[in-house]
Amino acid sequence: MQPLYTVRLIEKSDLPFLWDMLCEAENNNAKQEEHDNRKAPYMPLFRKYLEHWGRWGDTGILAVTERGHRLGAAWYRLFPPQEPGYGFVSPGVPELSITVRPEARGLGVGSALLQVLLGVAYEVGYKRISLAIERDSSALKFYQRYGFHDAGISQPTDTTVTLIHAFACAYEKYVGCVV
Repeated sequence: MQPLYTVRLIEKSDLPFLWDMLCEAENNNAKQEEHDNRKAPYMPLFRKYLEHWGRWGDTGILAVTERGHRLGAAWYRLFPPQEPGYGFVSPGVPELSITVRPEARGLGVGSALLQVLLGVAYEVGYKRISLAIERDSSALKFYQRYGFHDAGISQPTDTTVTLIHAFACAYEKYVGCVV
């Protein structure tokens, strides 16, 4: 049986969809009010994750059906220490963002996106990748299954926790191990 979708690199024409996915990720948090996607580019909370997309270090992929319907996106971006992302660890560690449309959840889209993007990051030469997530998010176990763990930089009272994934040999089940 053929897959329901393929994974491809993000193109410039996909940027509006990335903004939608970033808003969708925020809307998944029940504590957040719904965001108007038309306002997202002007909100500092969002702007840092996609503004000037295509700069050095920006890499992303989409899951797309054969008819061109976008199901989800995953991307990473490097941040400078003076303008860190919420999952910032250090300047050389990219921060991951991933979101799947509600109607595509449970189909393996998120797993496929994460595995492919981790493979890309590993092949490019990154040693680690990070992300920030709400401590009570149901997605926390999802990331832990793929080797993410508490980076040890978040305060226990913070509502979010920064997770880190170190590639090393633990990644060999996805792309092979080169030490």
